[in-house]
Amino acid sequence: MNPLGDLEALVMDVAWGHSALTVRELSSHLESERERAYTTIMTTMDRLHKKGLLTRAKDGNAWRYSPAMSRDEYEHTLADQLAAEIVTVHGEVGLAAFVDAASAEPEMLDRLEAMIAARRQGR
Repeated sequence: MNPLGDLEALVMDVAWGHSALTVRELSSHLESERERAYTTIMTTMDRLHKKGLLTRAKDGNAWRYSPAMSRDEYEHTLADQLAAEIVTVHGEVGLAAFVDAASAEPEMLDRLEAMIAARRQGR
């Protein structure tokens, strides 16, 4: 799973706030952002469907799109994949980067330490 592009992120922000939307309905929520062509939104939603982030069901002549996962599930999946890639590609340097990043805030370093301890105990 890759991070979202700017328009994809806008579309998903709207989608995560609703149970199901047609392209036209979603487009009306984006008008305040910037005028965008209907076909651009349609293509973006189709692309997000193909990426597995939106599901769709026929509603008359239109598709009604729904989020395939919550925002939290998406962010967790993305973070897991990015962390695994960093550790796989960079090994100890990647691990050190996590520790350095957590060290910026003492509370985060404590949380990291607690997470490590919990994993060691099988939780």
